Amino acid sequence: MNSDRPETRRDADSAAVSTEAAFVLEADDAHLLTEVGFLAAAAGDVARADIIFGALKRLRPGKGFPLIGLAVVRMNAGRAGEAALLLEQARCDNAEDQGLLRAWQGLALQLDGRAGQSRSVLNAAAHGEGAGARLARGLLGQDAPAHPAAGGAGNESERSY
Repeated sequence: MNSDRPETRRDADSAAVSTEAAFVLEADDAHLLTEVGFLAAAAGDVARADIIFGALKRLRPGKGFPLIGLAVVRMNAGRAGEAALLLEQARCDNAEDQGLLRAWQGLALQLDGRAGQSRSVLNAAAHGEGAGARLARGLLGQDAPAHPAAGGAGNESERSY
C-alpha cells in the first residue's frame, strides 16, 4: 500500500486533525455546537445538522450526544427507521451514554411504528439509575419523564461534552 496516494494521505490527515481538534475543542464549545445542531434539526435543516453532529462525532468519539443528535435529525425529518438503525449500531465508551442511546432507540422505534420492539428496547434500558434508564422509564410511563430534548440527562450542567 502506497501511503503517498492522495486518499490515504487525506484519511491520515483527517484522523490527525480530528485527534488534535478533540483536544482543542473545549467542553463549552462542544456544548454550543450541540445546541446549534439541535436548532438546525428543529428547523428541519438536515444538511447543516448532519455536518455539525458528524463533526462532533469525530471530535468526541465514544460520546453519545453526537449520535443522539444525528438520530434526532432523522426523527425530525420523518426518518425514524434510519434513526433507530443508527442508534442500534451505535456504541459509546461509557454505560451512561450507552443507556441514553438505547432509550432514544426505543423512541425512534416507537415513531417508526414498531411498538413491540420499542417496548422491548425501552424495558431493557429502564433498568438502572442513569439518565438513559430514567428516560426509558418516562417513555414507558413508569415515572415522570425526563425531557427528551435535554437528552433525558436531567441537569444539563452535569453532562460531559
